[in-house]
Amino acid sequence: MGSGSANRPFTGRRFAPRLLLAVPITVLGATQAGKPPSNNPVADVLRQRLGEMRSVGRAETERSELSARAALPILYEKGAYQPFWSPTRLETLQALLRESAQDGLRPEDYHAAELASLAPKLADPGTDPQTRARIDLIATDAFYLLLYHLYLGKVDPKTLNANWNFEPRPVGNQGGIPFVLDALTSGRLREAVERVRPDYWWYKNARAALAEYRGLAERGGWETIPAGPTLKPGMKGLRVVALRRRLAVTGELPGPQIDSETFDEPLAAAVREFQKRHRLLADGVVAAGTLAELNVPAEKRVLQIRINLERARWVLGELTDVPLVIVDVAGFEVAYRRDGQVIWKSKVQIGKPYRQTPIFKSKIDQVVFNPTWTVPPGILAKDVLPAAKRDPSYFQRKGFDLFDRTGRKVDPSTVHWAVQTAARFPYTVVQPPGPDNSLGSVKILFPNPYFVYLHDTPHKEHFQETARAFSSGCMRVERPLELAELVLNDSTTWNAQSIARVIQAGQTQTVRLKQPVTVLIMYWTIDPTVAGQTVFKRDPYDRDPPLEKALDAPIPFQAGNSPR
Repeated sequence: MGSGSANRPFTGRRFAPRLLLAVPITVLGATQAGKPPSNNPVADVLRQRLGEMRSVGRAETERSELSARAALPILYEKGAYQPFWSPTRLETLQALLRESAQDGLRPEDYHAAELASLAPKLADPGTDPQTRARIDLIATDAFYLLLYHLYLGKVDPKTLNANWNFEPRPVGNQGGIPFVLDALTSGRLREAVERVRPDYWWYKNARAALAEYRGLAERGGWETIPAGPTLKPGMKGLRVVALRRRLAVTGELPGPQIDSETFDEPLAAAVREFQKRHRLLADGVVAAGTLAELNVPAEKRVLQIRINLERARWVLGELTDVPLVIVDVAGFEVAYRRDGQVIWKSKVQIGKPYRQTPIFKSKIDQVVFNPTWTVPPGILAKDVLPAAKRDPSYFQRKGFDLFDRTGRKVDPSTVHWAVQTAARFPYTVVQPPGPDNSLGSVKILFPNPYFVYLHDTPHKEHFQETARAFSSGCMRVERPLELAELVLNDSTTWNAQSIARVIQAGQTQTVRLKQPVTVLIMYWTIDPTVAGQTVFKRDPYDRDPPLEKALDAPIPFQAGNSPR
């Protein structure tokens, strides 16, 4: 978790995210057999136990297994096999393990219960060396693993998305050993934990939100509002009282008259505020969608925040001060970020749940004005070929052109559509530029294996919806020409006026960026705002449940390997 410098955490060349616990044991050099005994019997036991760990490839405690099986021998060898833990340091560690829950982690993943039962023995002068050595190993393992999870996350994102290509935070070329060893030998345990935790306002606000909603849950959360007709201003009844009480708990409805049965304007304003915080249509009316969000239990919101804290540990290292285009898939938004600040935002439409927009990282390298649209293989198989088989006039209605493998234009009416298959389709389907082109007036390209990009759309009406999952995977941008101007970053040649002239001319023109711009396609189901409010979003692709399961699962162990 560090570079060659013991006082600089986690710097140096970048490692794959799951190598942190897998430092090659071969750096230990020769076998420890034949080493003379030390003057410390605990050190002798540690040397013996670590030698056994190297031979067997695993080490069990009474209640679990040690995780940092590759790193532990190195740490202790560099520390001359002296024990790291005193009763005072162990007390500090136990506090840090309890506090890991404030980051959405689980103290039980770090031997918390076992260390609690063993702590009195470490303070007892009569405790035998074998027990002291066991306590030392368990405590070091817990500390190393806690630092690792805070720095890179508990869950390997590749286990949930095999094509994950975001860069992990930088890890030193010695796997963090110097940084961890410095913390262990100096006793600066809390300082080490604070330094590995993401130092970013988003993460700090999400931790505060977690504490807030945990407190709400511990106080009983909120009552469920009974099902019934849509609640509107002017209505009266006990369901209105339930609505008032619900909104009072989360602060949207301050002040008296919590038990009033009348749906008045202050209550409608509170409903609108709730709807804004949950990315719903802010109309002040409690229909089925708003009611469902109101009735999500506080415990579920706690879990939602924990899930996104884990996502933050995966990707916040990507948020540098260089220009970035960030697509928030679950939030249906795209933003342009420069010098660490968001300077532009727009709505986007994303892929339908069965044609999901992929989550990945790339670099925008070109912008195409008045683009043609070459139908990609997936859409060809699922949409175009079935439609052409049903309706011979489909190509004419859509304005599609058909080209054979030599580039010769083919009359669609001459094709025997009934026998065509996507696997052996001998043609390319192209939609020429124009007002009906599926890509609109501009597309913004970045290399990727999914055939997706940012683009304009003729379907502007969908931007009025709050849940905008309408595309076949690409991201349709509400104000795409503004984004094109930003990424081109050449106000002399490519400003709003010159872009408008190119669009009006109607000819396809490709412009390569002088400096490619990183694009991050991300997935967040909460937003802790700068103002301290927490926005809760729906989970359009059901990505939260698999991460929840992995986050709350016991750490997997495989004999002879580090977990992951």
